[in-house]
Amino acid sequence: MQKIKPILIILIIFSIISLVFANDTAKAAQIQVYFSPDGGCTNAIVDEILKSKKEILVQAYSFTSKEISKALIKAKKSGVKVEIILDKSNVDAAATSNLNYSSADFIAHIGIPIYIDDKHSIAHNKIMIIDKETVITGSFNFTWSAEKYNAENLLILKSEEMVDKYINNWNIHRSHSYIYKGR
Repeated sequence: MQKIKPILIILIIFSIISLVFANDTAKAAQIQVYFSPDGGCTNAIVDEILKSKKEILVQAYSFTSKEISKALIKAKKSGVKVEIILDKSNVDAAATSNLNYSSADFIAHIGIPIYIDDKHSIAHNKIMIIDKETVITGSFNFTWSAEKYNAENLLILKSEEMVDKYINNWNIHRSHSYIYKGR
């Protein structure tokens, strides 16, 4: 009987450790997955933006979504710090088109700092970092076409470790980007 007790105790301890580790791992990385077309990617992004309390950092290759722009503006007006890094194509497209303003111009004139990353052939990142708690990433461009026509994916990650890595990368790109005041 005495030989069974130590084995039983060891099994109980390992079971408790396994449960604690499993719970910590589940808490460490919560993931939501979305697909387009019409898979709710834009709505998921807007919902996360509207829940923000302190800060939103954005990197985008293409950014023309009115819904996402409006949500970022609403967040800014509620006191959330918002900063955006865009690929140089956002400026080039507006300059060579018949449009008076691009999304970059519109947002810059609202008072949200826009930075242009022109150090790469294409600054192809599509991320948002919200309140140092949430990373939004995937192939999904922040555009109407990405929601309605394209086959895209979007991940919403709640992970401190991931957030830290994405913030570090965002800061690297911010350091070599220039401020864009709008046209």
